[in-house]
Amino acid sequence: MLRELHTFIAVTRYGTFSAAGQRIGLTQSAVSAQIRLLEQHLGMLLFDRSGRAAVLNANGQRVLPLAQEIMTLFGRMRQPATVSEYRGTIRIGAISTTQTGLLPQVLLRLQRQAPDLETQIIPGVSFNLLNQVEAGNIDLAVVIKPDFVLTKDLYSEPLLREPFVLVTPLGMKGEDPLALLRAAPFIRYDRTSFGGRMVSQFLRRERLTPKIALEIDEIDAIVRMVEHNLGVALVPLAGQWRERAERVRVVPLGESLTFYRELIVVMRYSWRQSPLHQLITGFLRAAATEAQTG
Repeated sequence: MLRELHTFIAVTRYGTFSAAGQRIGLTQSAVSAQIRLLEQHLGMLLFDRSGRAAVLNANGQRVLPLAQEIMTLFGRMRQPATVSEYRGTIRIGAISTTQTGLLPQVLLRLQRQAPDLETQIIPGVSFNLLNQVEAGNIDLAVVIKPDFVLTKDLYSEPLLREPFVLVTPLGMKGEDPLALLRAAPFIRYDRTSFGGRMVSQFLRRERLTPKIALEIDEIDAIVRMVEHNLGVALVPLAGQWRERAERVRVVPLGESLTFYRELIVVMRYSWRQSPLHQLITGFLRAAATEAQTG
């Protein structure tokens, strides 16, 4: 029944059988079948079937907190007595710059502490990774802090604040970042991403309408385009491109203009006390502190 309880909780979270199925990787008919099976085992209906939305009836409202408690208890049952005894797979979501930044040293420390644990890195953009954590498809993720409040099912901790800078081709003259943004072609950080939305807010705040040369979501690729004289870009001071920063010109925005993206580690609230989650979070904090001071 654990699978059916997981699906039941997903339906209550996402509002419809179809939406829940999309989040947990099932067809709508499979979700319906699992809910029917759960209702048969319990001997009661859980949803009001009168509308399109999946609305809990009185039975469903009583069962939901019990189902959540069962899933939390089962998760605790699977945890060994010590971290060194952990086996199986831990799934960590990570945006691209974290994969080449904080994660390598975190994974090395984790390997030493839990040698029999297999780590699976799930790449993605912040919004998608948040959804996967909420759905229980990955165990935790390092993402950009969104500009909206996380759901009550998610727990997060801050890790690192990364300033945005202007990068230009080496031969480009001028020190005023606003003047450079007005004059040069602009390589835009994808405006649908969390970091790209910060760039959009900055441009609106400074009343800038640069000429867009192209738009990309990958920060290292953006800087690579700048290297090849395709334009200028606003990017966070993060990622692998810093190792070859001598190939572009980095123009600080200055105290009055600088804006930041904040990296957070996020997990389901019920997992925050897990020894393994606490261990990984501690490693992430240590790596972030080293990156900040280094």
